[in-house]
Amino acid sequence: MRHPNRIPKDVSSLGPAIRAAYRAGQEDEALEPIIKVDAFGKPLGRIGSGDAVIFYDIRGEREIEITRSLTDPDFSRFPAAKGLNLHFVTMIEYDPSLRADVAFAQDEKVANTLAEVLSSSGLRLAKIAESEKAAHIGFFMNGKSDTVFPGEERIIVPSPEGVFNYDQKPEMSAASVADEILRKMGDPQVRVVIANFANVDVVGHIENRPAVARAVETVDGQLGRVVSEADRRRVTLIVTADHGTVEEWLYPDGLVNTGHTKNPVPFVLADFSPDRPAAIDLRPSGELADVAPTVLDLLGLPAPIEMTGRSLLAERPDRPTKRGKIVLLILDGWGMRNDWEGNLIAQSRTPNFDALWTRFPHALLESSGEAVGLPPGTVGNSEAGHLHLGAGRRILLDRVRIDRAVEDRSFFSNEAFLRALRTAMERRRALHLMGIISHYSSHGTIKHLFALLKLARDAGLSEVYVHGFIGRRGEKPESGAIYVEKVEDMCRSLGVGEVVTVLGRYWALDREENWDRVEKAYRALVYGEGTPAGNFSDQNT
Repeated sequence: MRHPNRIPKDVSSLGPAIRAAYRAGQEDEALEPIIKVDAFGKPLGRIGSGDAVIFYDIRGEREIEITRSLTDPDFSRFPAAKGLNLHFVTMIEYDPSLRADVAFAQDEKVANTLAEVLSSSGLRLAKIAESEKAAHIGFFMNGKSDTVFPGEERIIVPSPEGVFNYDQKPEMSAASVADEILRKMGDPQVRVVIANFANVDVVGHIENRPAVARAVETVDGQLGRVVSEADRRRVTLIVTADHGTVEEWLYPDGLVNTGHTKNPVPFVLADFSPDRPAAIDLRPSGELADVAPTVLDLLGLPAPIEMTGRSLLAERPDRPTKRGKIVLLILDGWGMRNDWEGNLIAQSRTPNFDALWTRFPHALLESSGEAVGLPPGTVGNSEAGHLHLGAGRRILLDRVRIDRAVEDRSFFSNEAFLRALRTAMERRRALHLMGIISHYSSHGTIKHLFALLKLARDAGLSEVYVHGFIGRRGEKPESGAIYVEKVEDMCRSLGVGEVVTVLGRYWALDREENWDRVEKAYRALVYGEGTPAGNFSDQNT
């Protein structure tokens, strides 16, 4: 422990402190808060009364809780400072109920998603997932909307509690999700079931090979239960995924890749319906936006004009006009790749999926890059994947919209940003830039942070603080320290800004009301509670 009167040897950079934390056994995702302090040990750059804050993350559902704790004057989930009165800006709209200015509002409502079309057609729909993926089958699949349409039922199975990481319980709640799928297959009022098995994606982000294998095999085992029940009840079963993950678990140099991939995902049509044709032809390839039109095609419903995706069913004169019950099963993170090396799906026991793939018509679907509204050559993610599965069309993602705004410089005249800067100057208060620190993440990118720093420099602000959240997903070891140091270099280069807080995204970006985690992040940001960066310097010099 640092002596209270001892001056830290190095308070100029948080990079060395993060690297020392790695050596002490910590990792990016759950990094305990590290705080920059002055020569007397006082935390620097805390979020205080009347300050301006720009939360530059772009995804939304994991950002709501920490935003609410900082902006809601009636917040009561844990003790919070009263009267902060922050001028708070979010990059996109996280939730319409939040007291925040929004820099990039959604362009327009995504009309006529799969759920909306089923509802307007009078069909009952049941959506099933565990709580880790509740937002994906709900908010994202409904076109980034919280609307629950008439006839749409959502069944959310709680994810396991009391586990620090899901590699401690890679089975998660898959068996209970499967129980609900089987129950709804037997409900005569429900025409369509959409369900998600979360394990492969969630556990695949953790560097624990045996746990990943158990996650894959758990999903395959529960898939087998669904297939058996679909066969027994003569249900049409579609099996697909939203993006790849552990099928490419190694980089070429042999290091572990805990992120998403660019590989295609499976589409299998296991038609057990009593009036199925003798042969079913599918197009051999497509993209995620083709799934919703295919479901409607199987139901004998016309796709709305907004759905520019194409049905994967090949035209045949003898194919029936519609099926009975349909189950759309999403194996989250289940990518397809021929190579055995580093392919943890191929190396696991998956007899049920293998039998489906061999026995039934199948296709490969693009689930990354431009096919899901992302920049060319970028990996897919669960949010873009579920959005496109439900929308049945390509939708330009927020990251691309904001990237283009930076390129055409409209970013620098964004009125929400300018209001925050003016507020900081008029009140003579600090500007805080808060968000993920990563080269590429579904939550955001340091490129947007760099643009905000340039905006603050051009406005002549002198008191600008950066609070960064890190988490190694699709990044190599020690990526958090690498990117924090890049931000620190940019601050020095521009002559504005200072990184004063770094902590793992596990604490700050919760979405399941784990308020103890959010409180840890809050207290780091507001009160400076955490390990002073100098402590690590003292211990490792």
